[in-house]
Amino acid sequence: METVKPMAVTSKGKFRRTFAKVLNIHKLTDVKKTKFDSKNTNLSESFYKLEEEYERRLSLEALLAKLFATVSTIKAGYAQLQHSQSPYDAIGIQKADNLVVSELKTLSELKQCFLKKQMDPNPERTLLLAEIQELRSLLKTYEIMGRKLESQRKLKDSEILFLREKLEETTKQNRLTEKRLNQSGQLCNPLDNLHLSALNPTHFVAYLHHTVKSIRGFVKLMVQQMKLAGWDLSMAANSIQPGVFYYKQDHKCFAFEHFVSNVMFEAFHLPHFSTDSRRCKKQSKTEKQSKTERETFFERFTELRSMKARDYLNARSKSRFARFCRSKFLQLIHPKMDEAFFGHTHLRNQVSSAYVFPETSLCSRFLEMAKRVWLLHCLALSFEHEAEIFRVRRGCRFSEVYMKSVAEEALEETEQPRVAFTVVPGFRIGTSLVQCEVYLSGS
Repeated sequence: METVKPMAVTSKGKFRRTFAKVLNIHKLTDVKKTKFDSKNTNLSESFYKLEEEYERRLSLEALLAKLFATVSTIKAGYAQLQHSQSPYDAIGIQKADNLVVSELKTLSELKQCFLKKQMDPNPERTLLLAEIQELRSLLKTYEIMGRKLESQRKLKDSEILFLREKLEETTKQNRLTEKRLNQSGQLCNPLDNLHLSALNPTHFVAYLHHTVKSIRGFVKLMVQQMKLAGWDLSMAANSIQPGVFYYKQDHKCFAFEHFVSNVMFEAFHLPHFSTDSRRCKKQSKTEKQSKTERETFFERFTELRSMKARDYLNARSKSRFARFCRSKFLQLIHPKMDEAFFGHTHLRNQVSSAYVFPETSLCSRFLEMAKRVWLLHCLALSFEHEAEIFRVRRGCRFSEVYMKSVAEEALEETEQPRVAFTVVPGFRIGTSLVQCEVYLSGS
């Protein structure tokens, strides 16, 4: 027998070890490959789930967008249905009715899609179409509302025209009636045939109304003269009352009225508008006027009221009333104003030196105003408790008890209106109160 050679044994052992290593490498490779495949499978499943969730949400958004667009269309159709009923439009009503019915069917279909979970195949397109539909419906609704408001405006315009014609007709009838009553003597002024014993605050209020009316007439003429002379009314108003906000451009005339009222009613509470202590015996608020003084002032009121101011001045050029007119006119009509209005200062010179008021519209209006203020003054001193005058300072809070606003805009647009200036002063006669007129501004 042949003996086994050592070299052969050695080579077989090496072969076995090499084969074992190869087997181990294959096993490790299979394990790693299995793990990698499982990871890829998990990632793919997560991605598919996220994609499904996104599509589901997008589809739901598209469904909601279409739902709101359909509701907007129904709203527009209902608005069209209402608009077509007045005036009656049969074709418009039929179209609106068909539109509403069609969109209600669409709503029913959307409901079924939601319940059956039917996915929209193209949600992006549906979203855009729904947005366009909703915008069109809103536009249609606004157009219908615009037509409705336009028809209402036309109706209001016709009503205004009718009421204006009715007002003109009523005014003409009132003038004719007043003329007939004046001719027959049936219409009488509450101040006619007035006796001192029957005097009450109502008479004072009635004459105050006439006085304020004459002041406003003079102010209107003065402003017209200022415009013709090329004056800057805004600058002039600001020089009288600086820093006042006016709600309308026309409201600046109240500043001029404030100026004229201040001048005309200055020293109103003193006898004869005089500060002379020899003529002026001032009483306390509780002290009553003597009957003789009351009768004197009431007689002056009655005497001047029956005459024209110019006739009275011609007859009594040195009277207290004449001195009053001269003083107030020179205070109101500044030399620059006189020169701007008439091109010279002859008017002031005539009034100042000779107590003569030329025959001009400005002088005539002034004399009428001065007469009213003087008579109101005489009437105020004819009461047992003489009338007290009061004004409201700038910045005071508005009170409906003591004040009346000449501009309603201030009460509507301002929460806490404050007094900018007093236009016409107020009065107190015993326990009776006459509100002052004020211009209001913001706090």
